[in-house]
Amino acid sequence: MTIRKGEDWGAIGPLPSGTEICEDDESLFAAVNRDPRAACIGLLAGDLARTVSASGGLDRFSGSDEVVILPLDLGLAHFDGGSRRFASHAVARRSWWRGRVLVVANAQFIGNWDVAPRSHPNDGFLDVVDVAASMGIRQRQAARRRLPLAGHLPHPSISTRRAREAEWVFEHPLDLWLDGVKVARTSSLRVECLADSQTICI
Repeated sequence: MTIRKGEDWGAIGPLPSGTEICEDDESLFAAVNRDPRAACIGLLAGDLARTVSASGGLDRFSGSDEVVILPLDLGLAHFDGGSRRFASHAVARRSWWRGRVLVVANAQFIGNWDVAPRSHPNDGFLDVVDVAASMGIRQRQAARRRLPLAGHLPHPSISTRRAREAEWVFEHPLDLWLDGVKVARTSSLRVECLADSQTICI
């Protein structure tokens, strides 16, 4: 069951048997798209790890210490020629500096940027941040300086919303990045939230 306001999230317990350890977003992307997927994923670093305040090194998964076990939503992206799951975010763009930039976030961060400050990875929603193609480079530079502290919002050229499902058709094909991995150039994108579809531990 996805988290509800005021409720505790997750539980503390021993490391689940068969846990796969992911060191970064790229290995996390591979893990959630492997068939069969890992029963549980241990997070060491990356954007989702930062979102859920994971800290410490590999040793926290190698001893008898208990870990925090959390249910996780995943995103499912459908694009020209395929479909893939993502854990942290989907980004459709040609450049950060010009043209449309579309972010579908399950995690709060992209690197050092606090892109989706209200995003929660187990609330049953994906957070959409849509930068208009008309946003000028000076405005983008100013927004980028504010991104580490989420100061880019609100902005008249940046729209935000939360969605369980969403779909777009792009005027020009955009490169699609899932969890930091470039997967396609696509003229359309449809995403859906797969609630409670993965378990992670930190």
